[in-house]
This record gives sequence, structure tokens and C-alpha cells, in this order.
Amino acid sequence: MTTDKTGAATTVTQHARMFTITVDGVPAGLTSFVERDGQRIFLHTEVKPQFEGRGLAGILVETALAATRADGMHVVAVCPMVAAYVAKHHDFDDIVDPITPQLDEWLMAQRHR
Repeated sequence: MTTDKTGAATTVTQHARMFTITVDGVPAGLTSFVERDGQRIFLHTEVKPQFEGRGLAGILVETALAATRADGMHVVAVCPMVAAYVAKHHDFDDIVDPITPQLDEWLMAQRHR
């Protein structure tokens, strides 16, 4: 069991296009992604205001990255939170791919669908 900075129990759950985190069973945040060509592209991470400052985003992102590695995929950190995390935690360097112009174009096309 993982706990936040207050000692409360946290649970991270993987869904089709996101990972969510709960604190003592209460939904607290998420990180969303899309998948393409063996990459899990993280787009957005948020933690509800009442849960900020408890280390939940770090728990959520670390768990999501570990699951991505276990799934045999690479990470593309479009989300600023995920980008900041991988910049500080080099244990994921082997699965982090850069944002390329081709990926930018693909993401723009997805947004306009």
C-alpha cells in the first residue's frame, strides 16, 4: 500500500486512457494519455485542489510510468507534470522518447477530430 504525505492510503488504477488516484477511496486526481506506435503519450495530469500538497501527483505519475514500462511501451511527456517528473527521476530515461514534429502534427490532428 502506498500512502501520501499525510499517511492516507492511495490507490492508482489504470483505465483505457488514464490512470486515476484515490485517497482512502475518494477520487483525487488523474493523468490522461493516448497510445500510438508503442508510445504512451501523457497529455494532462491534475489533482483536485483539496488534495494538493500531499505528493499525489508524484505517486500517480511514478505508478503510471512503471505501468507503462511493464506494458512494454515508451513514454512521451507532453504533460508538464510528467515532463518535470522524468527530468528529475532518471530511472525512466530508458523509456522516455522526445516530442517530435511528427508527433506534434498527429496530436494536432487528433484535437481537430
